Amino acid sequence: MAVIVAFILNAGLNFVVGLIVAKLLGPAQFGVFALASAGAVVLNTLLFEWLRLSATRFYSGRVRIEEPWIRHGLDRAYFIVAIGLFAMAILVGGLDFWLGRDPQSRAAIMAGTALVAIGIGLFDYHAALARARFDGGLYLKLVAAKNLLAFVTMTSVAWFYPEPIYVLLAGGVSQLLAVAILRAPLRDASTAAEHPRLSEAQRLFLVYGLPLIAANGIYQFLPFLNRWSIADQAGFAEAGYFSLAADVASRSFGTLGTALDLLLFQLAVQAEEHHGRAAAEAQIGRNAAIVVALMLPCAAGFWTVLPALQELVIPEAFRGPFATYAALLIPGLFCLALTNFALNPVFQIRRRTMPVIGAALVGLAVNALGLVLLPPLMGAEGVAAAQSAGMAAAMLVLGSRALAGRERLVLPWRDLAAAALATLVMGLCLTPLRHAAPWLALGIGIPAGGAIYAALVWYFDIAGLREIVLARWRTRRVLPAG
Repeated sequence: MAVIVAFILNAGLNFVVGLIVAKLLGPAQFGVFALASAGAVVLNTLLFEWLRLSATRFYSGRVRIEEPWIRHGLDRAYFIVAIGLFAMAILVGGLDFWLGRDPQSRAAIMAGTALVAIGIGLFDYHAALARARFDGGLYLKLVAAKNLLAFVTMTSVAWFYPEPIYVLLAGGVSQLLAVAILRAPLRDASTAAEHPRLSEAQRLFLVYGLPLIAANGIYQFLPFLNRWSIADQAGFAEAGYFSLAADVASRSFGTLGTALDLLLFQLAVQAEEHHGRAAAEAQIGRNAAIVVALMLPCAAGFWTVLPALQELVIPEAFRGPFATYAALLIPGLFCLALTNFALNPVFQIRRRTMPVIGAALVGLAVNALGLVLLPPLMGAEGVAAAQSAGMAAAMLVLGSRALAGRERLVLPWRDLAAAALATLVMGLCLTPLRHAAPWLALGIGIPAGGAIYAALVWYFDIAGLREIVLARWRTRRVLPAG
């Protein structure tokens, strides 16, 4: 529970800090900040994400004690990559400094972006270690410290010295400081490093993590390809309509999916450690049912409130195209969520992650074919349909690999069918609200939809969610007595 609280806290405070920084910097300066920040995230993904993924898969409370070379290997790999990136940043930034250029020069922004990527990577890595140990309290402290420091440092720099790159650097420093403050509980017991095992561990991390990073890179490339295609065919204004719809919809799915993944995958790793691979695969099947049971009604609910959301939240200049594009993107984003949070874990737990690249490449090919065939038939909306088709194809390919063969995953089909039926009932009850006044649709639709679906989940115990809630309630009642 602490992990979910920390995730919600992190998402909310990031949003608040972003708004304050945007106000203090102004549109032009914030544009530079946003570009550099996006670059830091991409660098972190390319260089450090394989370490975070490896920490969530191979590190645990047991491994911490019995197999210390796993942590040594992770630490050493992070150190090597970070030193290389730091040297590049100092070289580029130092040269720019001696040439007397301003803080917004291209080289200065590149150097700052690299330094911030190191901070993000260090924080994400240690946060993954805390989650892998099931130390929710430590994870919550780490996230709280980072957000508090980010709020103080970034807003102060933006107020007193509003240069985008310095504000970004303040954010990177806040992540480093959060890890430094909690270094004692994050540290493992000192043991001698076993160099042959270190090399073996690092090869394992690369083989495991790089396919996942490559697949994520392809999925990140698809929206850029599609935005460029719309801009080329219909102009930058149309690309702006598409981009806003894609950003709002993808965050809606991604936030819930990531929150689920933070907890569910570690349950599968724990099951493997204590009960073996069969137990882990059974947990992965239950996890997939939970993901479907929670993501499916969210997709249906998002479609239901689209007209109201458009009227109340979306800037007037974007209204109309926003709802059209979002409606076309919802099926693809739902498929992407199932790929990332229900199917990818199958191959992660098996330590065979190459199939995720094949599925992503199929999705890219279908998306590209859709860009050729659909816009002549549908106009610019065909690009959104092509994106959804590509993501659906990737999900089907990966799903066929997971559900076929001797090692096929066993899914609780009864729960999946019940979730679909409950979502259909909820959708039919809420559909009339699509034509109601926006405030009425949101004010009644969201709580009514949640209540209808929750009642069906509780009555039929879909995906075991009723039992999970009851178990949590029993635990909370027993703890004070102990």
